[in-house]
Amino acid sequence: MTLATASARTLNIGPIALDVPVVLAPMAGITNTAFRRLCREYGAGLYVSEMITSRALVERNETTMRLIRHHESETPRSIQLYGVDPHTISEAVRIIVAEDHADHIDLNFGCPVPKVTRKGGGAALPWKSSLFSQIVTQAVKAAGDVPLTIKMRKGIDPDHLTFLDAGRAAEDAGVSAIALHARTASEFYSGHADWNAIGELKQAVTSVPVLGNGDIWSADDAVRMMQQTDCDGVVVGRGCLGRPWLFGELAAAFGAESHPVDATLGFVADAFRRHAELLVEFFEDEDRGCRDVRKHVAWYFKGYPVGGDIRTGLATASSLAEIDELLGQLDHTAPYPGADAEGQRGRSGRPKRPALPDKWLESRELAASASEMMRGAEIENSGG
Repeated sequence: MTLATASARTLNIGPIALDVPVVLAPMAGITNTAFRRLCREYGAGLYVSEMITSRALVERNETTMRLIRHHESETPRSIQLYGVDPHTISEAVRIIVAEDHADHIDLNFGCPVPKVTRKGGGAALPWKSSLFSQIVTQAVKAAGDVPLTIKMRKGIDPDHLTFLDAGRAAEDAGVSAIALHARTASEFYSGHADWNAIGELKQAVTSVPVLGNGDIWSADDAVRMMQQTDCDGVVVGRGCLGRPWLFGELAAAFGAESHPVDATLGFVADAFRRHAELLVEFFEDEDRGCRDVRKHVAWYFKGYPVGGDIRTGLATASSLAEIDELLGQLDHTAPYPGADAEGQRGRSGRPKRPALPDKWLESRELAASASEMMRGAEIENSGG
């Protein structure tokens, strides 16, 4: 693995000072406490929770209340919220602040999932500029001294871009940072992220940090993005799937203290086993924890000489003892496989026409008839 290095860089998000300008992107079903703890063990930065639906938090849904809990080792603590109603989002923010659930709050305006955008939520919402400003302004006010940031996409499609207007509006509202996933909703996770858009946003927003997201598969990519766009930090999503030690490589690339990584098969096996152990602790259920780690098998062992029988076994194991027995069959001395283990991982798909409410694109203002319909967007979903 090659590793580009940059001059030492830090990042301030409000009063939060980060040793490296790196943020873990919220990912549904991935960035629970177990994964955040694992990533933190390798590196530094800000590690954000799975996206939390604001209405579910206000209603104190049992699963949601569990998801906002952090392990005592997690600091600073970060929660991402999703919603479409200014009042509900503000109430969720007040709960987080009043009950000391987090040190940082992020709002998600990047989800491209059809069942969210067809109700006007996620990446579709910034198109309604007044609603977007109301949500962000009221959320910032409710957050008080707790820094609040936003994460968004370029827009709905190439003909309906919103990132510059939304970025300026968020800056005026008093957010502490703005992250841009440099794709439109219509692109989902396909193709290549438009890093030039990150540079445009950085030029338009001058008083708060601008963070770039999209196609960071390695520390080299992170360094290049910051050099090319002059952004203040990077947000890493799919690139760390099956590679939590990427945060150690990022720390080293930005001048922080970090242990060198020799990603032999034994090293990867140990990381996978640690992930499973943390999931068992998180769920307080060995079977459930071992079932949850199954989705990570292909990501961890991409490119490594792991036979089909062992892969199948790991993808069906229901106990740590089974996992240990299977991992023990591997050649732990097998070296890092190079290019076969590099590159894209996770979902990609193809560009598609975004699902939107009827006549959504006819005006940038929200019609009164659409307000009730949008409440259906507040569902348990994530992405962006």
